[in-house]
Amino acid sequence: MYDIIIIGGGPAGLTAALYARRANKSVLVIEKATFGGQITYSPKVENIPGFATITGNEFAEKLVEQVLEQGAEVECAEVIGVTDGAIKTVHTDSGDFEGKAVIIATGAKHRMLGLANEEKYVGEGISFCAVCDGAFYEGKTVAVIGGGNSALQEALLLCDLAKKVYVVQNLDYFTGEEKLAEQLKSKPNAEIILGNTVESLVGNESLQGIVIKNASGQTQQLTLDGMFVAIGLIPQNEPFANLIKLNDWGYVDADENCLTGKDGFFVAGDCRSKRIRQVATAAADGAVAALAACDYIDR
Repeated sequence: MYDIIIIGGGPAGLTAALYARRANKSVLVIEKATFGGQITYSPKVENIPGFATITGNEFAEKLVEQVLEQGAEVECAEVIGVTDGAIKTVHTDSGDFEGKAVIIATGAKHRMLGLANEEKYVGEGISFCAVCDGAFYEGKTVAVIGGGNSALQEALLLCDLAKKVYVVQNLDYFTGEEKLAEQLKSKPNAEIILGNTVESLVGNESLQGIVIKNASGQTQQLTLDGMFVAIGLIPQNEPFANLIKLNDWGYVDADENCLTGKDGFFVAGDCRSKRIRQVATAAADGAVAALAACDYIDR
């Protein structure tokens, strides 16, 4: 029996664990993959308060170490469902765990292109966040894959840093806002390539280029220093779909208070509906959700 069970071991979940332990609550953090979450893919991070520069892995290790020192327990398992009640039961592939409150901090994973060696090049030429990694490509040549608002915003930011920015969209038009598209078209170092898909990745130890193909079957190779994939996120909320309210995109429909509308259930980080998804905002959610869960238990 735990006071609080936290599902997800990224910055949101680990920060929640830290705050809950500081409030003297017993805590279990369940993570199915890598403690630290998406940040572990970043080879260099410069926008986390308190660290001029740090690798994603180092930051994750520091978070986990801090949480363990505070007395939280961790479990490597995949959550397959949750049963509500006065006591909540979290079902995993390695057993069941009971708690008085549950914080959902499962995050969202980046939608991938599904190409050979794609995972290999993540952090070695493939990125997902221009705010996080754009500065590493100053004066270099990059590509942004996608045509929605996120892709257009990524491309606009990169145009202020990179020498050349290719924007590759599989449709013959952008799906993002027209204003953003017009701003991008006005950038002299942006080259827009519509109606093309990425067929393969080129490189050895790191990404060196991509091969794209149009509807007629013609291919061309783009030589690159980096590629930013911006084709959407997939929130990891499937086990809770019948328990709490999700929006049309699968995110937990919750505001800055991190309340789900279901007693004893709270949400933190990228899996909730929000505009900005960064380490700093995930950590903020973790603190809010943990304090809300503590208040719930105390009441």
